[in-house]
Amino acid sequence: MMMKREKETQATGERLAEIRRKKKMSLEELSEKTGLTVSHLTSIEEGKDFAPVGDILKISRALTVNPEELFSADAKEEDLKKKRVAGFKKREESYQYTVLTPQGTDKHLRAFRVVIPAKSEHPKISYRHEGEEFVYVLEGEVKIRVGRKSHHLKVGDAFHFDSGISHSLVNPGGKPTVLIVTLYTP
Repeated sequence: MMMKREKETQATGERLAEIRRKKKMSLEELSEKTGLTVSHLTSIEEGKDFAPVGDILKISRALTVNPEELFSADAKEEDLKKKRVAGFKKREESYQYTVLTPQGTDKHLRAFRVVIPAKSEHPKISYRHEGEEFVYVLEGEVKIRVGRKSHHLKVGDAFHFDSGISHSLVNPGGKPTVLIVTLYTP
């Protein structure tokens, strides 16, 4: 009889193989992106090896998926798509956002033109969300706080960060700030 941990290890391996094939990535490519050996990845996919958390994080980042997807055999692409659409619509409805990728409602990558009024904080649509964010300053200045670190950007500056870390944007200046913000969500 198969033990619970063995079943979980096998389910994780099967899910990993399924996602990797869906993304059309070979084991060799995954190995290059993660630094893990092909034999170790093969053993994980076959359910022979347990994948430590560090390996799961490397693998999920290389596959651009939420690490939880590797553990959840019943995680559905449709649920993730619904989350992306909901987040897109929230931003689209905000008066500070101009959608630059209107066809991107259910896509992973979206771009916006964002205006933050003088001496104000960006509206709290979401301080933390899966994925990555890229900010480019067109006009004015912005203070971006990511975790405990604060970054002060001026015209022409850009910043890229893990949007899974709590973050906020503030315009400390006396005139509106205009940004191009690109979001990637798995």
